[in-house]
Amino acid sequence: MVPNVSQFMSELADREAIRDCLYRYSRGVDRCDEDMLRSVYWEDAYDDHAAFAGSREELIAWVLPMLRAMDQTMHMICNIFIRLHGAHADVESYFYGYHRVPDSAGFHDGVSSGRYIDRFERRNGEWRILRRQVVVDWFRDYPDSGDWEIGPMGQKLKPGGRHPTDVSYKLAKLG
Repeated sequence: MVPNVSQFMSELADREAIRDCLYRYSRGVDRCDEDMLRSVYWEDAYDDHAAFAGSREELIAWVLPMLRAMDQTMHMICNIFIRLHGAHADVESYFYGYHRVPDSAGFHDGVSSGRYIDRFERRNGEWRILRRQVVVDWFRDYPDSGDWEIGPMGQKLKPGGRHPTDVSYKLAKLG
């Protein structure tokens, strides 16, 4: 059977738009970019984020102060499993997150991994998250932190920054 090229290209574009939205989420939380984070969710979205449950605006008000208080964060998304159903999509994405948290001894590191179980919706040609359930499959809190500013050859590194001072906002049109 010969595939319908137009339908195939449309599905491919939908899948890529969903992946782009997921990657914007990681960038939004790691750079503490409120506008980018807001662009990931529909205004009537609901997020059940393990220790939090609420609307898009409530999520932003809860998560950004916590992230800004951390020294560094990095969220990676992979194994994106997408099932398209017209203007809706059910998506499971694996995440892996690092958090360098200040404490009385200096810093400690937290590492977590799990899955985002999302219901995406396409409105006016744009895909965003309508509902998210976070499943934490494992978590480890280390009592200390590695030195994130010394590279593998002992050279001094400058860790990435936050919105709007991170180099990615200056050198690339990624905002």
